[in-house]
Amino acid sequence: MPGERTRRHAGSSALPGGTPPADRRTAGPAPTSAARTAAAATAGPSGLLASLAPLLAEWLPRQRWFAGKGRPVTGFALVSATELLPWRSGGTTPGLLHLLIRAQQPEPPGHRHGSGCGHRRGTAASDCYQILLGARPALPPPLAPALIGRPSGGPLDGQTVYEALLDPRLTTLLLERLRMPGRLGPLRFVREPSSAIPSALTPRVMTAEQSNSSVVYGDTYILKLFRRVSPGTNPDLELPLALAHTGCARVPAPAAWFEAEPPAEGAGPRPEPFTLGVLQPFLAGSRDGWQLALDALAARGDFTDAARALGHATAEVHLAMARALPTSVLRRPQIEHLAAAMSERLDSAAAAVPALQPYRAALHGAYEDLAALGHAGRTWPAQRIHGDLHLGQALLSGDDGEAGSGGGRWSLIDFEGEPSRPLAERRRPQPPVRDIAGMLRSFDYAAAVGRHERPQEWAGRTRAAYCAGYAEASGADPRDEPELLRAHETDKAVYEVLYEARHRPDWLSVPMTAIRRLAAPRA
Repeated sequence: MPGERTRRHAGSSALPGGTPPADRRTAGPAPTSAARTAAAATAGPSGLLASLAPLLAEWLPRQRWFAGKGRPVTGFALVSATELLPWRSGGTTPGLLHLLIRAQQPEPPGHRHGSGCGHRRGTAASDCYQILLGARPALPPPLAPALIGRPSGGPLDGQTVYEALLDPRLTTLLLERLRMPGRLGPLRFVREPSSAIPSALTPRVMTAEQSNSSVVYGDTYILKLFRRVSPGTNPDLELPLALAHTGCARVPAPAAWFEAEPPAEGAGPRPEPFTLGVLQPFLAGSRDGWQLALDALAARGDFTDAARALGHATAEVHLAMARALPTSVLRRPQIEHLAAAMSERLDSAAAAVPALQPYRAALHGAYEDLAALGHAGRTWPAQRIHGDLHLGQALLSGDDGEAGSGGGRWSLIDFEGEPSRPLAERRRPQPPVRDIAGMLRSFDYAAAVGRHERPQEWAGRTRAAYCAGYAEASGADPRDEPELLRAHETDKAVYEVLYEARHRPDWLSVPMTAIRRLAAPRA
């Protein structure tokens, strides 16, 4: 399915009730004057960006987490540069430089949202990226794949710069910063007081990432680093932290995190801090729901018990989020706006993918039915949700991990939401059914990819079991709100069609099967 990925955790930064993190978190000593001076010298107008720009213009678009593929990079702007580990010309110790850089690109046609950094200049946009650069006189052979290049001029002249996350020595330093929190230039490292983070944990970079990067430390912790960052608390920190305070054990609690305070621009207010990374427990030995479902399909087994338990877990997390964070009610104006936004996404996708055109009118009917209910006075509760829920975001742990048995315990991870959407939108209360629709679509994907002889029959049983499990835990069966569920499932399928057409054309038939089902006349 789009964005199907196996991660093990990450989190967010604001506390429930708006309490500043510094009020309740372990804060370490302030950086030394030498560290501040080194950071300031690196970040100053010393030619650093000019020397790195030609290298980054070639390297950055090749990274899987780069969001602006297909558009040229027209320039860069330096937001901050912080020396985490100083380098010395001719020395053997690697240096570590933390950068926040805006990549300036033409705005994509029809784009209506602000960019990742909230910057737009006419037809130009700029997304802000977190980059960690290692610096050595020469790379040892094991680090050859990490090469970015050799800057000409600037403070790194004569050094070889590379992707620091592939260097165990430098990723170990990141963990040490989180173990001993405090400030370094614009960066702020925070640790939960109850977290006992051991040292000397062997790091390894996970390779199954897409929009971000993750480093596992000794099968004990995982550090998720956000690559494209925006001002404001990332939901992948905010939500797990809030859930931890409710005692919800379905989501791993953040142990530490770090953020950056960007400089003020002009006379306006200083932007909110950027959430840069979150350290959480690593669920060693767990298996993600996507692989479990495929294994069950390969063995011609049943997945309904596991799906029912997963529905129960989803409801528990939704109930905990409703207790921990503000809720709202969707009334006529909000429902009409929701339906209109879905219709707009459908029109945009149909313009890009001709295969959608024959189904446009019928699919618009799902959104019109939703708007009509709002016009008639229907309301629905809204709350914070996962935002990108699918089988790859659910982990089953425990001694009994057989997919069809329902054994083990489900946990949910990766609360960032869809990274392509603006951060403010991802943090907005929404109907919980949006998460449910995402999981239902995931069952369809599993049935198709697993090549079940009757994929719609397998998916139908599994979808029904998931909804039944959700109803048992929450008291509300999502199938009792068919217009709301159909509209959200249609919206998700339209997104999938656009994603597959752009990135995996061979998979386009999977969401198109759902499109035909959703567009069919209803009994």
